[in-house]
Amino acid sequence: MTSEQSNIIDLVKYLVTSLVDNPEVVAIDSEEDGNNLSLTITAHQDDVGKIIGRNGRTIKSIRTLARAAASNTPIIVEVDVEG
Repeated sequence: MTSEQSNIIDLVKYLVTSLVDNPEVVAIDSEEDGNNLSLTITAHQDDVGKIIGRNGRTIKSIRTLARAAASNTPIIVEVDVEG
């Protein structure tokens, strides 16, 4: 894992733990495949709605910020949520 990938994961974890009521339960699993970085957010069932947001606005914003953090690198970021 490169430092750029580590920074993107740290950014997503910071954003998600700031939103939820149970930050100690939040886990971010990452899978690398060449330049692709897939992040899966796992959180407490009660917090999944806060991460997704109304009409998916919050998770869309998290995805946008993660992609912006990777914009100066060849990394392609995907972010998903599991409950």
